Amino acid sequence: QVQLVESGGGLVQPGGSLRLSCAASGIYSIGPMGWYRQAPGKEREMVAFISAAITTNYADSVKGRFTISRDNAKNTVYLQMNSLKPEDTAVYYCKAERVTTRSSGQESDYWGQGTQVTVSS
Repeated sequence: QVQLVESGGGLVQPGGSLRLSCAASGIYSIGPMGWYRQAPGKEREMVAFISAAITTNYADSVKGRFTISRDNAKNTVYLQMNSLKPEDTAVYYCKAERVTTRSSGQESDYWGQGTQVTVSS
């Protein structure tokens, strides 16, 4: 059973930092991993993505402030968020693409349960 478990969300003041983690378990292989976010009343949007070859892609709104990284040995992706702004407030979701398990070679995408990030004074 594939699971993505996120951690690291919370309440932070503007200008502060948080580090999100997402650990994947129950997998055999995994492709790109990334982070999306969804604010109240808005559509889910891509924040940052990283390939298995460590190529990264960022939304314009977070470039220069957020850094995505991954530990392939631990099947874990991280999102370091600096200089946080109130508009960064959202539920952050981890996504893993092209995941296979030992019981199935079929590739599938999976989402984490989400972690709340609130930026407020």
